[in-house]
Amino acid sequence: MPSRIIRWCFPKPARVISGGNFHGQPIALAADLLAAAMTDLSSITERRVENLVNPDLSGLPGFLTPHPGLNSGMMIVQVLAAALVSENKSLSFPASVDSIPTSANREDHVSMSTAAARKARTIVTNATRVLACELLCGAQGIEFHRPLMAGRGAEAAYQKIRDNVDPLAADRTLHPDLEAVEGLIESGELLATVEEACGPLE
Repeated sequence: MPSRIIRWCFPKPARVISGGNFHGQPIALAADLLAAAMTDLSSITERRVENLVNPDLSGLPGFLTPHPGLNSGMMIVQVLAAALVSENKSLSFPASVDSIPTSANREDHVSMSTAAARKARTIVTNATRVLACELLCGAQGIEFHRPLMAGRGAEAAYQKIRDNVDPLAADRTLHPDLEAVEGLIESGELLATVEEACGPLE
């Protein structure tokens, strides 16, 4: 429809008009793209966790524990990250490319946007947890470099994490630690702390 006709029919541009756009394909495509991007992010993040806990790659004590061999340290954190990434990979097949006609073949192309959105939500949750794994390991890795200081942003993140999670001296249940760091990510507190130290991140 030409723009002049649109302006004539709907002279108030601030007015919201339902156009009956019931097909959810644009939402399905966006959700599938988000799912793929977050799966990729979580995969990259897990590799950094592996680099941190592997003494052959990091030069730090094995599994970031002061007593490797006697303690498992952050070993299970990397195992968790790997499991979450594998789940993300299995969920990242795009829902929007699949369709089964319904309603006596009247709904001949179903967008699957609801399925795409549900999968994307799970992947985002998993990716957040993988990021928490990396941050927990990163903070533990800094302990072995003290008294050296990290950069402004990394040091601010480290201090914020240490306000909520103690360093790992001996094996303990790490679930509360991971939940605490995940909460810092989800609430935006960690980002705000880093931006306060080094300016807005773009």
